[in-house]
Amino acid sequence: MTDQTPPLRSNGPPSPPQDSGPSARIIIVLMLWFLFTMTFALRSPKREVVAYSHFLDQVESGQVATVSVGTERIDYTLKPLPDLSTVEEKTVSKVQTTVPLPADAALPGLLRSHNIEITATADNSWGWLGFFGPLILVFFLFNLLSGRVQGGPAMFGVGKSKARMYLSGTADITFDDVAGVDEVKTELKEIVDFLQDAEKYQRIGAKIPKGVLLVGPPGTGKTLLARAIADETGVPFFSISASEFIEMFVGVGASRVRDLFVQAKRQAPCIVFIDELDALGKARSAKNPMASSNDERDQTLNQLLAEMDGFEPNAGVILLVATNRPEVLDLALLRAGRFDRQIVVDRPDRQGREAILAVHARTVHLGKDVALEAIAARTPGFAGADLANLVNEAALLAARNNQTVVNMADFNEAIERIMTGLEKKSRVLNELEKRTVAYHEAGHAIIGAVMPGGGKVEKISIVPRGIAALGYTLQLPEDDRFLMMEDEIRGRLVTLLGGRAAEELIFNKVSTGASDDIQKATDLAERCITLYGMSKTLGPVAVDRAQTQFLEGYPSPRRPISSHLAESIDDEIKSLIETAHEMALEVLLRNRSVLERIAQTLLEEESLEGDRLKTLLAGIREPMNLSNWLNQDHFDTKQLDSKQLMIYPTRKERKHENRV
Repeated sequence: MTDQTPPLRSNGPPSPPQDSGPSARIIIVLMLWFLFTMTFALRSPKREVVAYSHFLDQVESGQVATVSVGTERIDYTLKPLPDLSTVEEKTVSKVQTTVPLPADAALPGLLRSHNIEITATADNSWGWLGFFGPLILVFFLFNLLSGRVQGGPAMFGVGKSKARMYLSGTADITFDDVAGVDEVKTELKEIVDFLQDAEKYQRIGAKIPKGVLLVGPPGTGKTLLARAIADETGVPFFSISASEFIEMFVGVGASRVRDLFVQAKRQAPCIVFIDELDALGKARSAKNPMASSNDERDQTLNQLLAEMDGFEPNAGVILLVATNRPEVLDLALLRAGRFDRQIVVDRPDRQGREAILAVHARTVHLGKDVALEAIAARTPGFAGADLANLVNEAALLAARNNQTVVNMADFNEAIERIMTGLEKKSRVLNELEKRTVAYHEAGHAIIGAVMPGGGKVEKISIVPRGIAALGYTLQLPEDDRFLMMEDEIRGRLVTLLGGRAAEELIFNKVSTGASDDIQKATDLAERCITLYGMSKTLGPVAVDRAQTQFLEGYPSPRRPISSHLAESIDDEIKSLIETAHEMALEVLLRNRSVLERIAQTLLEEESLEGDRLKTLLAGIREPMNLSNWLNQDHFDTKQLDSKQLMIYPTRKERKHENRV
């Protein structure tokens, strides 16, 4: 028994688009034809036209040099005048006369008697076609370029839609291959059910959404879900990227949109999937007076809006789009009646990550010690694409070591490679650099074990990884977190500055190794003040605009502020970082012996993890005023011993020490 695809319903071919300006086009064509004919008329050689009797007199007097005889006219040239002195000054006159009817039979003998060179020319006159031929040619070319004739620029693939059509079973992806997004699959299965059994919804008066917008971070499976729908629905599925509509010539994108919907309506019921919609649907703006009103992207977007509004009720054509930048889309796209439903495809939780790992591990030979739930717990924030890469990276490591199965150690190494980069054992550090990195990472680990919000310290290593990391401290959260409390942010700031504090405490000088930590700490402190409103001085005021919901790393534009407010923000950021730095110094001062033991162990073994690391971190003492500092705006530095915090001696103290 074979599966049968449900019969396709067709609403008939759509009516062709009406020509909005035929009179203007005719005027343009006539002007081009006039310029065309005038150009050839001006470039044609000028000939003097004389009577046929005068031509015979010139032949008999010996003035004619050559004769070209045609069916309707005779072209001939005259000999140069004999009184001209030089050859350069001699000119040849070109004359024309008409052939009499009936033809003069004695003319050939007369010409031969005077030794005149005779040639015959064919009649190249096409009658009415010679006059209207250029007009027809110009009209055809104009319509071809403007896309108005049958086929138009689509004859060359310019205005033709580049959408690829898939039929049932060609995608090889089903909903069983998509995991970790159960809520999204439920919403999309409703669309599949409508396309397969539309009468169930029509009986109750329900209408399926005309457009479905999938939004979420990169790598969460938006395109994968679209491929699964293509296989599940059993109806034609058109797939195209939004960037394929945009071309240099204005009107090509709109033509492709029209052609896409023409094909879709002929194949209804069907689904049209447009990936990366932000390339096409960015918000239109009239603020720039230099921008052209005939912009290609705006014209394409206008055509898309018109096509979506032109759908007939329950026509069976559903538009499915995906983007990771919904904040830049035009509001006209997001209104009800176009994209009625917006579905967020977010990063999976712990259970979702475990399900995704199980899907990607189907074809991988796993060892007995592999625990997918433990891997899911160690990979918070990983999207579906990251987890697929993780499984493949672990398999590659196992194959490199000539193993027959993938063990848990391979997965642990793959996690470190993805999060921190590849090992650079060829990067050899000298003794001072090794000691500096060891104390730096030990400082991070000690403070990370004390402060909230950083997660559990899993591993410390002084083996260089990635582009510039000479060592790293791996902290993994114990569970998924979606909010950060104020005390956790302060603890994160202290942890970031722990490496710099350890260098100051041990070497009484600093290095460039903390540059990335300082950059991250400054960015986090700035967000606390300008975006999260965690300053008691400024209050709950947001200065930065958060525009990128799903793309990290894009700087947020700042609102126009006064110089006084900018100065206050700078003071708040500096105060927050300085107090975090002082707290990091206090924690390490109280745990200097632990710092020394961890650093010396790192210098001997290069890495610490597991029970050995837990044993070394078990003896850490917390500062007595830690909880007070984490829950107040400014840390009272008077509680610390000023002599202990004076890591850098002043110039006066140095002079005094030199005298002693």
